[in-house]
Amino acid sequence: MTIQETKLNPSFAAAVAAREGCASLARCYACGSCSGVCPVEKVVPEFDPRKIVHMVALGMEEELVASDVIWACSQCQSCIPVCPQEVRPADVIRGLREEALARGLVDVDRMAELGLLARVDGGKCVACLTCVRLCPFGAPRILPEGYAFIDPDRCRACGICVLECPATAIELAPSQEMRGMKGGAGHAG
Repeated sequence: MTIQETKLNPSFAAAVAAREGCASLARCYACGSCSGVCPVEKVVPEFDPRKIVHMVALGMEEELVASDVIWACSQCQSCIPVCPQEVRPADVIRGLREEALARGLVDVDRMAELGLLARVDGGKCVACLTCVRLCPFGAPRILPEGYAFIDPDRCRACGICVLECPATAIELAPSQEMRGMKGGAGHAG
């Protein structure tokens, strides 16, 4: 990848560092500990938490916030305890996602396509409350129209509602990680 200096935003790293959990991102010296434990990096070739943190530090704002790669992270947080510099790559990626959402670069339809949001088919839903009772995040609720709705701000795409819905009214697209695992797109980190 060629980096064009004119496309770099020198204040981007500071803006991301101001977000919760991101203050130490400048301490990253790209040792690769985060990438070594990352389960997503093993199956999504273009995903590498070390590279993402480094791109933030360089100011590669547009390449990151408009990219699908930031949505590949499963937010398992395995990268956090292994970092010798106490950088929190999962939090940096969460900050990038928040920025993309704030800019309107991603909407609920795109989140559903990326496998980050479960969706209810109102025509199939019988309003049985199974999803409401079982969701540990409180994402589903029954609308006055008589079917479930899943709050995008609360959904963690865990799939519990999909598995437990007796009417099979809830769908969740495969995440980038799941597509990578099914496609056998693993690689050595």
